[in-house]
Amino acid sequence: MFRTAIEELVAWKEEHNRKPLIVRGARQVGKTWLIRHFGHMCFDNVIEINFDQYPEKSSLFVRNITHSLQFIGIDSQQSIVPGKTLLLLDEIQSAPHILPILRYFYEECPDLHIVATGSLLDFVLEDHDFSMPVGRISYAYLGPMTFAEFLLALGEEGLHSLVHSPTDVLIPEALHIRLLECMKLYWIVGGMPAAVEAYVATGDLRLVQQEHHSIVQTYQDDFAKYQRRVDTHLLRVLFKKIPTTLGQKVMYSKLHRDAPHQKVSKHLQLLAMARLVHLVHHSDSNGLPLGAEVNLRDFKLLFLDIGLLTTMLQLPLHQLSDLDALIFVNNGVMAEQFVGQQLLYRHGFRVVPELYYWRRQAKSSSAELDYVIEYQNAVLPVEVKAGKSGSLKSLHWFVAHKGCAQALRCNTHQQTTEKIQTVVGERSVAYQLLSVPLYLTKG
Repeated sequence: MFRTAIEELVAWKEEHNRKPLIVRGARQVGKTWLIRHFGHMCFDNVIEINFDQYPEKSSLFVRNITHSLQFIGIDSQQSIVPGKTLLLLDEIQSAPHILPILRYFYEECPDLHIVATGSLLDFVLEDHDFSMPVGRISYAYLGPMTFAEFLLALGEEGLHSLVHSPTDVLIPEALHIRLLECMKLYWIVGGMPAAVEAYVATGDLRLVQQEHHSIVQTYQDDFAKYQRRVDTHLLRVLFKKIPTTLGQKVMYSKLHRDAPHQKVSKHLQLLAMARLVHLVHHSDSNGLPLGAEVNLRDFKLLFLDIGLLTTMLQLPLHQLSDLDALIFVNNGVMAEQFVGQQLLYRHGFRVVPELYYWRRQAKSSSAELDYVIEYQNAVLPVEVKAGKSGSLKSLHWFVAHKGCAQALRCNTHQQTTEKIQTVVGERSVAYQLLSVPLYLTKG
């Protein structure tokens, strides 16, 4: 399976002032596979140390880097040649005291390529009692496979070219229908590599859902493993409840009626730290950067993966053959999840994944936009429509009061561009609306 992050890893390999790289992400999104593949593609040899399986190997790393390299070489029975050897430190959250030592590899052996992978690393970074090597390590962030990557896994190179490098040429109706069918399949299978591999190998969606259940169980087993004084029962309750509340402003009472709001908030943050959900905060969106006008108390949730979401919503396979029915699940939450999942990592592998939405703060107002993003140094409002049509009242209000020249609508129709002219209150509004099929959503 091809991951576009490979291209950024190759660029990192050649950087002049290259630093040890820590790849972060939820469990089972493919971090270890990605780095192994990169290593075998670009280096003479790869030395891999998994600290979950072999915690005692953390003792190989000492302040004296010459000694560390000697110990690692003896243990692996391989030669370490800077520039030709990749050192892969897997599950580094199980050996957090190694993180400060990475600065000395950077300072004293800068030609050695080091990549560490970590899931639940945020727990370690929050509780650490050591000095992090700020400025001497760099981070990357891996999520599930994108729709474009999914097409490649299916062997649909031609359709991938239409999605990966779209042009102004209208996609023919026959190919548009094929892409919608592939998108529907992605909504069921998702982007977790194990689930994709199961589908590609067998074509059996029941086996895909078995993989999903196994992944979900792994996450639940992790809840008690990495955090002290955590209410594992509450975490499980929230984790199961979240799929039914996506697309809505988070109300703690809806997630758990009886638990104190402060406790629900804390445990929701733990799920976000594990990268099982992403908090999509409201931004006033008056200008860039969007993060400068965030309301931390106003947010909705984006789930890790749309395939896991489909399984957790317990949608029977025999009901998934109708794309329109699938799109309208939970009032269009599937379409909103799909678009958000594609937009979240739009800036690439080396940038912290962030996403925002907008909601009019007036008490009597229901105006809301699914997402707002930065595009061509301006704020771009994004409206997701389940199906081919729908009201644009919120979009009109936003454009009228924020002064946007462009807006984006994602639906199941083919691509169009139109000049919108309307009146909001006493304001005349004119802007360009680009409508794209959901499958063309990208950064």
